[in-house]
Amino acid sequence: MFALHDDDTAQTRRRPPAVWRTMTRIDQGLVSLTGRLRVTGRIAPGLRGRPFLMAANHIGVFDPFVLIAACRRIRVSPRFLLAGGILDAPVIGPALKVSGHMRIDRGKASAVEQFTRAVEEMRTTPDPIIVYPEGRISHDPGLWPERGKTGAARLAIAAGVPVVPISQWGAHEAVYWGTERVEGPADLLPLARSGLTAPLRRPTYRVHFGEPVDLGDIEPDRPGAGVRAHAKIMRAITAGLVPLRADEPDRPRFVDPTRPTDTVSPWRP
Repeated sequence: MFALHDDDTAQTRRRPPAVWRTMTRIDQGLVSLTGRLRVTGRIAPGLRGRPFLMAANHIGVFDPFVLIAACRRIRVSPRFLLAGGILDAPVIGPALKVSGHMRIDRGKASAVEQFTRAVEEMRTTPDPIIVYPEGRISHDPGLWPERGKTGAARLAIAAGVPVVPISQWGAHEAVYWGTERVEGPADLLPLARSGLTAPLRRPTYRVHFGEPVDLGDIEPDRPGAGVRAHAKIMRAITAGLVPLRADEPDRPRFVDPTRPTDTVSPWRP
């Protein structure tokens, strides 16, 4: 189990695993070194200590680090729903497994079983779980959320848990997108060069925790329930993103020459 602390009332729960506490402390220092973190919104007291899903937009390879730091700032210790490849990676993979993060392998036979297990965990754990509904960093030229997939929405409906939208902006300025796959040292150079200059540029990382998405009118057994719930979640994420990038309503000021721009966001306001 992970510790959840109410902003107003102290609650005593089991602490996160030591390895995860260490990783989040290091993460907080890294985020502070590379930029300025601004967090708005909150997790309602009524949600703390009960299961809920957190759904975030995906804007860059550094934004998971920013999300972890933002959650630590508001005293929430979530688990991530991660692609199997990350959990299979050397060193970091075992550390994430020990920390209790959950696995999902899209397109594999085991995905159905993993989804069922995730639903059961969501129903019984007091730990919030973070998901990226888009499934990848946005390819939209304006970096607005992509269409995404319905898995997160279907998980929330099946488990009967609230969904808290998270909107973020600025983390894309810290580290370049790079390449789809890292196949050698040369593929890491754009990430290394941009990341090493981030402390000099010090971008502002903005993270907003929105109000829970109202899925009360979604009937789980009706065809298309997942699609409708997904649309509500993505619109809530986008609505929270608008004020974070008010001075960049069209395209990001920061130009990442490595990021593909071959899709169009259906959620862009």
